[in-house]
Amino acid sequence: MIIDRLESAERYAGSHPGFRAAFDFLRRSDLASAAEGRTDIDGDRVYALVMDAAGKGRDAAKLETHRRYVDVQYVVAGCDVMGWRSAADPLQGEGYDAAKDIEFHRARPVCWFDVPQGHFAVFFPSDAHAPLACAAKVRKVVVKILAGA
Repeated sequence: MIIDRLESAERYAGSHPGFRAAFDFLRRSDLASAAEGRTDIDGDRVYALVMDAAGKGRDAAKLETHRRYVDVQYVVAGCDVMGWRSAADPLQGEGYDAAKDIEFHRARPVCWFDVPQGHFAVFFPSDAHAPLACAAKVRKVVVKILAGA
């Protein structure tokens, strides 16, 4: 997992082949007004999901994991709260949905942290994460990067 400000993203750009394209997309000036939904950056290898989402609070936020994709979760407006736990821990999975590349888990995060406006969090397949644990609405962009790309 990585958490940092978008201004510092360049230090991570060489860590994965899809990171540069992801961070270039997140630097766009129109994200605050961009239409919600999917935008392809490099087909299914790198794409972005723009969303306005209501927070669920910590009690309702569920840990999730992805097997095929890395998540770069960037907060455009508001402040998200996210939980984390190693995917190597016993997570009590509820069944993997291959079509959506997601599995939800009954285990709880071992730590919580704020991701304020202008910051991002990167979650690898080895990271279980619980986004939208905030109490308010946030605008965020989740860039999905094929892990093996």
